[in-house]
Amino acid sequence: MSEYIISCCSTADLTEEHFLKRDIHYICFHFLLNGVQYPDDLGKSISFKDFYQAMVDGADTKTSQVNVDEFVDYFTPFLEEGKDIIHVCLSSGISGVYNSATVARDLLTEKFPERKIYIIDSLGASSGYGLLMDKLADLRDQGLTVDEAAAWIEEHKLELHHWFFSTDLTFYIKGGRISKAAGFVGTMLNICPLLNMDNLGRLIPREKIRSKKKVIHAIVDRMEANAFDGLDYSGKCYISQSACYDDARAVADLIEARFPKLDGKVEINSVGTTIGSHTGPGTVALFFWGKKREN
Repeated sequence: MSEYIISCCSTADLTEEHFLKRDIHYICFHFLLNGVQYPDDLGKSISFKDFYQAMVDGADTKTSQVNVDEFVDYFTPFLEEGKDIIHVCLSSGISGVYNSATVARDLLTEKFPERKIYIIDSLGASSGYGLLMDKLADLRDQGLTVDEAAAWIEEHKLELHHWFFSTDLTFYIKGGRISKAAGFVGTMLNICPLLNMDNLGRLIPREKIRSKKKVIHAIVDRMEANAFDGLDYSGKCYISQSACYDDARAVADLIEARFPKLDGKVEINSVGTTIGSHTGPGTVALFFWGKKREN
């Protein structure tokens, strides 16, 4: 049994079954739906279907990150068991949770000076962050020490690519990420923005593509251009989607046909309630390993 545990936040958007199978621990973010607080607990408190339907019906959503006290309470039992910890956080480019986890680590290091607590900024989100955790589980299972595994993730995390598109601009407009004027024009022209995550972990618009069919092909083209070994890519590929499974499946089918050496089938997950509170329904996100993100 490993002498350290690997951990993340629920915003890594993997399934409960996946977390349990890989022995990955997680702590939940929170969200408010019409003023009522729930844990972002992988769709257990509220199903993803009901959550996204509530957004369509006009529900008000807000999110809150894990705070310092919650991290202290979460980490302490592992440390009392004599375990070291690698905790990987949602990107600092879109959340302040890395700071909260770091403060908790500093407080606990004083109480448990013999233990190692690594807090890593994933510079990623959703199932891309989840794919990073899956690799960390591989490293642990291969026998890497806590120091070696943490160092590997820090060195290679920018090789994890995140590409997103949305077919519904409603909640991008509502959240102020797209102006009302731009959103109106985009909706009228059937524009589907293509975005990715830069080397600072921020979500950056890259291209405005007209029609769902074209953006589905465009996102797969970005994988071909950036994945390790191009069409010979042999790593894993994850997708997350917010109430638009058919669009995600269309992307997955193209990838499985174009990349014959892929490590297994494309895994499709749901965008969780934290990130989904900001994107709304209609977002598809694609994740794979490739050349280092530099901008």
